Amino acid sequence: MRIRRILAAVIATAALAGLGLTGAATATAATATAATATAVTATSPAESPTPGECEKGGGTVDRATNTCRGGTFDGQMVD
Repeated sequence: MRIRRILAAVIATAALAGLGLTGAATATAATATAATATAVTATSPAESPTPGECEKGGGTVDRATNTCRGGTFDGQMVD
């Protein structure tokens, strides 16, 4: 009888811990998606990004052609 209670407590604890981890992962994914959407809409395509914005978007500035290479602003002219 005692073993059953202990086993039930262990299973209940594992189930609650699993739900907590799932909820945390979902909240983290939602936050990351919202941050990415904000970063993408911060500068419209009609505007040229600054070198700092190019690097924050994950790209590098090509000084020879004055464009952003890679990342969010790939191929756009840099101010």
